Amino acid sequence: MAAVAFRRMFGGAVRSTGKRYMSATTQLGTVSMAGTSSFSNPAPEVETQLYPSDQIDQGDIRVLDAIAHRAPNYGLSREFYTDPVFHQADLESIWYKEWVFAAHDADFQKPGDWRTLQIGDYPVLLIKAKDGKIRGFHNVCRHRGHPLCIGSSGTSKKRLKCPYHQWTYDFDGKLAFARDFSSEKEKFDKEDFSLKPVAIESAGGYIFVSVAENPKPFEPMGDVIESYLAPFDLREAKVAYESRVVEEGNWKMVWENNRECYHCKGSHAELVTTFPDGVWWNGLSGTEKERSIVRDMQESCKKMGLPSDFVMSDDAQYRLQRIPLTDNARSFTMDGTPAVKTKRLGRMPFEESVGDVLMYHYPSTWNHFLADHALSFRLLPMSPTKTELLVKWLVPKDAVEGVDYDLDNLTHVWKETNEQDRALVEGNQKGVTSPAYKPGPYNPEHEVGVSQFIDWYCDTIRGNILSKYASDV
Repeated sequence: MAAVAFRRMFGGAVRSTGKRYMSATTQLGTVSMAGTSSFSNPAPEVETQLYPSDQIDQGDIRVLDAIAHRAPNYGLSREFYTDPVFHQADLESIWYKEWVFAAHDADFQKPGDWRTLQIGDYPVLLIKAKDGKIRGFHNVCRHRGHPLCIGSSGTSKKRLKCPYHQWTYDFDGKLAFARDFSSEKEKFDKEDFSLKPVAIESAGGYIFVSVAENPKPFEPMGDVIESYLAPFDLREAKVAYESRVVEEGNWKMVWENNRECYHCKGSHAELVTTFPDGVWWNGLSGTEKERSIVRDMQESCKKMGLPSDFVMSDDAQYRLQRIPLTDNARSFTMDGTPAVKTKRLGRMPFEESVGDVLMYHYPSTWNHFLADHALSFRLLPMSPTKTELLVKWLVPKDAVEGVDYDLDNLTHVWKETNEQDRALVEGNQKGVTSPAYKPGPYNPEHEVGVSQFIDWYCDTIRGNILSKYASDV
């Protein structure tokens, strides 16, 4: 059996027995799959735990190898966007490990209101219980596995009933009824068959779930989101409109398109009427005049008690920042005036221009928060080459369509932008599917956000893969 060199990738070695081994460390780099090594700048020697290579998933090895061969500030290779093995690795080491944005508190107005989502192989159900709490469960009946709730949303009046054999559950997940099961004859205890829970957290009107058996800590992210979004009071908002877009592209391709505006001027005529083109709005680049515009707007908002600073986690998984809109625009409308004319979210001011608060959290959401309305974007992978994007427009709870806002005016800019982005992603997906595709460099001014996302992705999937092999065997 030929030796596999893991010195750079795993700090590994090959034992004299001739069996292939790898070690669980975070030393990553170039892999030589031939019996000879080809290492540049080898990692320092570290103490490692060695594992027989027949215990290591070969898909994991392929992913780690491809990450190790990625050049700095370059894109990912073709298989990351097309290969089912890489897609499965994404599910197992990203989507099944990280917190995922699922819904808004505002989606649940009364007990029995429910929403569903599909995270890879996991159907998830969220429901508002009779005590007012929103609970999360696997949307899988404990009898034969049929989903309890069909569709994306709905309301159950008294209990959840499986449509297959009518097993019935209370909103807290406890089994209430199983037809023709006798506790005496079958030794059947209903308490043994409650719905399996899913970890759930709420922050700033956003509900996140994790299907991991041992979810990662939700803090400090939860506190950061809660405090930054508090002035918008999104728990007291309502969803005015939602749009489901299916993009024929890998989920990472959708993110890459979002994380830059290099394409905006040539592709988004509606958006650039209010959203600033370029990257000067980050306050770190641009001319002195442009930087002063950012500083002045942020300082003005701080005086009103509105968080405005750039906040980002150490690993860049989430970020919040307030930015100015073009020419003191106040909303994403074609003339820049508020789409909701007579109402504001939370304690947002009526007249002052307070810009746009941006928030992203990998792997599932990016968002915009304006004085009159907010937009949330939730993406979920459907296959290696297909992604669901759910977009919601949130307005003040007491805003009335046709009185306080016109729905077309509220949604026009981003409905057009989303359709334009869909076409761009699908075109990009076709290109990277070609065997001729080779990743090129990111633009150092306009595509820093893309490079940062890809770095986060590589670091996270690599770390989560290696953590599977970190315990003693």
